[in-house]
This record gives sequence, structure tokens and C-alpha cells, in this order.
Amino acid sequence: MKKIILSCLVLLHITLYAQDYTPFQSTIRKLYSVKTDSEAGALWKELASNQSVPLVCEDSVAFLYYGDGKSVGWMGDFNGWGYDKAFKPKALKIPNTKFWMMKTSFPKDSRFDYKIVVDDSNWILDPANPHQQWSGVGGGSPNSELRMPNWKEDPIDVPLPNIHTGKVEKDILINSSILKYQITYSTYVPPDYKPEVTYPVIYVTDGYEYMHERMGNMITILDNLIALKKIKPIIAVFIDHREPVNRSNNRRMNELAMSERYLQFVTDELIPQVESKYLISKDPAQRAILGTSMGGLTAAYFAFSKPGLFGLAGIQSPAFWFKPEIYTYCDNPQNPPVKTFLTNGTINDTQEGAHKMKDILDKNTCQYQYKEVNQGHSWGNWRDLIDDILIYFFPLN
Repeated sequence: MKKIILSCLVLLHITLYAQDYTPFQSTIRKLYSVKTDSEAGALWKELASNQSVPLVCEDSVAFLYYGDGKSVGWMGDFNGWGYDKAFKPKALKIPNTKFWMMKTSFPKDSRFDYKIVVDDSNWILDPANPHQQWSGVGGGSPNSELRMPNWKEDPIDVPLPNIHTGKVEKDILINSSILKYQITYSTYVPPDYKPEVTYPVIYVTDGYEYMHERMGNMITILDNLIALKKIKPIIAVFIDHREPVNRSNNRRMNELAMSERYLQFVTDELIPQVESKYLISKDPAQRAILGTSMGGLTAAYFAFSKPGLFGLAGIQSPAFWFKPEIYTYCDNPQNPPVKTFLTNGTINDTQEGAHKMKDILDKNTCQYQYKEVNQGHSWGNWRDLIDDILIYFFPLN
């Protein structure tokens, strides 16, 4: 009797948790069975029209390309855009066809940016995949997007209908006597802004990208969170690191590399100018700094070197490897506490540095949250977590 019960339990487990790869395997068999160019073209058209490229089933992926070439491969977040040498990005050509295929597997809730590389030099968007994620510094450009079956778009990124929206004043110019050049920034004031009310504030590095609808989309997120009463109405300051007269010249690698002069500019020039226009809380617990990658390094540097100024630090996929001395700034339990939200992707992102920082936060006076997602070093990753950070810093109650 015990054996019968055990067998039934095993069968039930297999039934509940078995993954069905039948559609995946059936499609791949079709690819190998085509005999003429016209059959291949018709199958490719069918796959593209059904949005079946890349071919995804459970945790398995078949990247597909149809066309001429001596070689085809795929580069993306999943292989560090070529830096992860353990991941082989080359495709196999299906005999007697123009089909190229690369099979692999990923977590079922993951999402990645990628491009197809034809003949080792021609980087192109996937012509059969309508999903794109913008990336890049200073203006952005599209990548194709792989969406695994359990990854879902965050509804907070979509503008809610019939809500009051905040106002954005773009490209405010500031002549910095400290930096000896001009900088622009943009400000967001919440819906129903009242000049006599004191507001919390968040300063955002790489502000142009955080504002961009196809990258950070933070204006929409702010409007939605305020309308849903998930955060207090706040003011946001988006700092642009691009040279005002030459937008292709992005100075972020200098400004965001733990620059003492840049911190002095923010402290002595930017914040006073913003506070001369708006009634903003002087309480460090109501003043946040947010950034990603090099901006994440800067957010940690600003907050832990000036904890009496910034009491909130949003640190996304931080480039701590660029300045390892950042750990000594944060590893000081005598400092006033900084409320920190640290985020990271699990695949070819900045996990090593983030985990080291998490260990430091564990033993000092910080109150913090840490969150990882199965994504890479991409705006898709960072955008999905902006609402978590804002709700943690500025809860309505």
C-alpha cells in the first residue's frame, strides 16, 4: 500500500511540475524538414507573423535568423555582449536552408536585450521580433528584447487614464563656477503642486535617460504612483551629463567617478539653485540620490560621504569595480544612517560588487532593501525597479 501511495505521489509531482516542450520540439523539427526555399520562406513568414521569434518554451530558447551570411551569432545581456567567453554565441546553419539557430536556456522570468551579428561585423535588430528595449548613453538606441514566458511588463510603466499629471521644466541651464562649464537639468513637480507646501526631493543622475520614455520612463512612474497614492507627492531633479551645446559629449564617466568637485557642485550650486525656486525639505530623510551603473557608484558616494545631506540612496547595478575605495566610505557604522535600496540583475550585471556592498550594509547602521531580478545591465532592468525604490523612500503613510 505504501508503495502504491508513493507511486501516486511521484506521478502527481511529475504531472504538476513537468514542462511541456512539445510545441518547441515540433517547430524545430519543421525547420529541419523544409526541402525548398519556398517552404522555408513560408515557414519563416508564419513564425514571424505569430511572433514566435525567438522561439520560447518554458525555460528554453531558440534564437532564429533567416538570411544569407557566412556566420551568424547573437550578442546580448545574456553573454555580456561578448565579454562572457563561456557563452558561445554562434549559430548553427540548418542544412540546405537559410535558417540559422542558436539554442540555450534561461530562467523563465528573465528578460534580455540582444542583437544579431551577421558576418562578425553587421549588428542588426532581430527583423522578426517586434519587442525592443532602448539602451545607450546620451540618447539611446534600440536593442531587440527577449521576453521569457514568466516575465511580465510592469503596469506602472503605462500611463494611467484620466489622472492629473505633474509638470516638467526641461533643460534648465546652470553656469557652474566650480566645474567651469555649463550643465542642464530638468525638474518635475507633482500634480496639484502648491508653492507653500514643503516637498521631499530626489536628485537623479543620468537624468535624461531616467526621464526618457523608452528607457527609465520615470515621469510616468511618478505620476502613476502619486495618483495611486503609493507615494507622497515629491519633486524630482534630473541631472543631464551631456554637454549642452554638444549632446554627443557625455561627461558622465568623469562626473560620476566619485568626483569630489562634482559633489561640491551638487552641494554648493545645484541644490541651492533648486531650493531657491521650490520649498523643499532640508531633512536628509526626505532627500534622495538615485543612479544606475556609474550613477549607482555616485549615489553611494554622495550618500555615504554626505549622510547629513542625502539620507536616501537608490543604487542600481552599481559600477563599484570602477572605484573600489567606495567600500571604505560605506563601511563606517559611526556615520549617520542612510536608508538604501540596492538593486541588481543576476546575469552579467554587477552582482559581485553589489553582494560585497550588501555585506557591508548588513553590519553598519543602514536600513536597506536589496532586490535582484533575472535581467542584465539594461534599462529594462532598472525601469522595472524604480517604483520599488520610490515606494520604499517616500511611502504615503
